[in-house]
Amino acid sequence: MEHLYIITYDIRKPRRWRRVFKTLQGYGEWMQLSVFQCRMTRIRALQLESALHNIVNHAEDHVLIIDIGPADMVKPKVQSIGKPFTPIIHASVII
Repeated sequence: MEHLYIITYDIRKPRRWRRVFKTLQGYGEWMQLSVFQCRMTRIRALQLESALHNIVNHAEDHVLIIDIGPADMVKPKVQSIGKPFTPIIHASVII
């Protein structure tokens, strides 16, 4: 079962920030400067957490991984000023 996660980060050094950003691009959708939304299984979330542990400086950086709940059953209540917020929707891709 997939959950919807909001991930925010405050990374001190630009080089580490870029590495975190590129890592998160493989897991979800970029929303704002240091905010991603990801739709993942628990195993995938643990893989991401492990990857981030290897990048961040635990004394200087901060990453929050917020589990919103089951992706198919939760509709996040988000106030958006400016561009609209659209949660990731699971869709089959036929190739």
